[in-house]
Amino acid sequence: MTPTSETISISQVSELLAHHGYDFTEKTPGVLQVREVHSGVSFQAALEGNVLYLTVHLMTLPAAQVTPDLMRKMLSGTNGISTSAFRLYDAEGGKVLVTLNSFCTLQDMSPEDQDDVLSLAGYLMADVIEARDLLQPTAAAA
Repeated sequence: MTPTSETISISQVSELLAHHGYDFTEKTPGVLQVREVHSGVSFQAALEGNVLYLTVHLMTLPAAQVTPDLMRKMLSGTNGISTSAFRLYDAEGGKVLVTLNSFCTLQDMSPEDQDDVLSLAGYLMADVIEARDLLQPTAAAA
């Protein structure tokens, strides 16, 4: 089988998500703000080349609250976050953005790719629930 050079567009991703219970708005070219309609959870979907990145902003907290104990929770292999990864971004005012991120590589938006996109979004939603439970004491203190 030879690889294809089909260009995948964010509109293909948005159409697929729209048909499976997600609302979206295009923030900038190649970037969607997506909301799962049943839970209300929002995430960003960005397509760079053939890689789809999904990101959920979980919380913003003072940098001093990013303690070694919190980092151990976030990096633990037994924390219940199985398909996504935490990332920290510096924000204004000495704060830190905590995000949950995942990605998949798309080939040609075939049924296999469509399944990958929907699985990615579903797994991210499950990981968001685990992450919020994991970070709940930190969120309450912020």
